[in-house]
Amino acid sequence: MPITRYGLILLMFFPDPANSLHLIHHPPVPDDASPKEVDVHSHRINRINKFKKILQTTSIPLAELRSASWNGIPEEVRAMTWQLLLGYLPTSSERRVSTLERKRKEYLEGVRQAFERGGVANSSGRARGLDETIWHQISIDVPRTNPHLELYGYEATQRSLERILYVWAVRHPASGYVQGINDLVTPFWQVFLGSYITDPNIESGMDPGQLPRPVLDAVEADSFWCLTKLLDGIQDNYIYAQPGIQRQVAALRDLTARIDANLAKHLEREGVEFIQFSFRWMNCLLMREITVKNTIRMWDTYMVGRHLPFALHYKF
Repeated sequence: MPITRYGLILLMFFPDPANSLHLIHHPPVPDDASPKEVDVHSHRINRINKFKKILQTTSIPLAELRSASWNGIPEEVRAMTWQLLLGYLPTSSERRVSTLERKRKEYLEGVRQAFERGGVANSSGRARGLDETIWHQISIDVPRTNPHLELYGYEATQRSLERILYVWAVRHPASGYVQGINDLVTPFWQVFLGSYITDPNIESGMDPGQLPRPVLDAVEADSFWCLTKLLDGIQDNYIYAQPGIQRQVAALRDLTARIDANLAKHLEREGVEFIQFSFRWMNCLLMREITVKNTIRMWDTYMVGRHLPFALHYKF
């Protein structure tokens, strides 16, 4: 199983993710590679090196990082770049280590408090005596999250997602947990997990439960805080009556009328309301329409403008 031996070492000895960038390895181009393959390989290495140069500066220039990220972020540097673009990771290298340590500890303490209040966990790791309304829906939705991908069928993955979603819900009582939020955590989980493994096909055949506990804790905590940053900007999608989604549906209807009047009139004649087919698009930020890998690439661009999916799909 290609779980990296370096995951715990990286966490312990390179607490600033920028310091581990020099470990990125570029396999050589095969001798029989075509000129096009050589060109693609060279372009990829140049892009990775461009990001490394930005990320290894003492004070990271966010404008330059956003410009580099618009056309996609190489997977080797995506985790750190996302954390910077979301404002979770400080741009100053002097503050980065202490911030990561503090935020990860804060999350783990939040988990401890939330689940201690809920009583003793049973053999499956599921605590009872929690807020049953919230917990019941989370426990239903997590096993349904990307069921076609092996990664999301592992117990370690599901328990981690449950903790992230529950702690977020109890900290945000105005909305609580709403179906769809379980989808939104998965790009973070998958990208951050990928920082500690060597298997390029992270979605299949890799049990995160084999990772050292401190590594899994770091992935979970970072996923929680970045999910929080994401949802801070779209929380009105999930409060009563979901006014944020209603605005997005109205914007989509207006945009369609402007750019394809015939389609808009056809839908009107057939009695088709935009909310009937686009509600799920907005609620899950298109995640149930495309693969997680494609979602991750799409989020590279979303995060550049800090508008994320709730605004940008109307600009493409």
